[in-house]
Amino acid sequence: MTEAAAPAAGPAIGDMAPDFTLPRDGGGDVALSGLKGKPVVVYFYPKDDTSGCTKEAIEFTGLGEDFAALGAVVLGVSKDPVASHDKFKAKHDLGVTLLSDEEGAVCEAYGVWVEKSMYGRKYMGIERATYLVGPDGRIAQVWRKAKATGHAKQVLAATKALGD
Repeated sequence: MTEAAAPAAGPAIGDMAPDFTLPRDGGGDVALSGLKGKPVVVYFYPKDDTSGCTKEAIEFTGLGEDFAALGAVVLGVSKDPVASHDKFKAKHDLGVTLLSDEEGAVCEAYGVWVEKSMYGRKYMGIERATYLVGPDGRIAQVWRKAKATGHAKQVLAATKALGD
């Protein structure tokens, strides 16, 4: 009996967050392990400068001071190259750190590289998802198939609850 490969589900609440080091907008790298001791929001989005992804990034930027007040770091991850992130950030005056996962290894580790379907055409792409990593490096909350609008407020509320 052969079994079909199950889609990668990604880490679950309570699991250690898969570590990564990725290039960031503006140059340099960010390592998740280097942020231990702080809450970290890792949000995966399909593509720079598309309508939903822009709305989501603007909402996270708008709540940036609230996240900072909690000591939290917000990281946006897509497969776009750093140059694309730099343009996207400048065009919309974004205040979140954008990381480039061009090879897709981090998307795979978090289970967000999935088969999608649009107009009957199947293709591989990033599922909009967010992982809240607690100060201990464990997954505190997961949002799969997140909505672009209003999502940042939900993540902020969960980040606040970590401190309670």
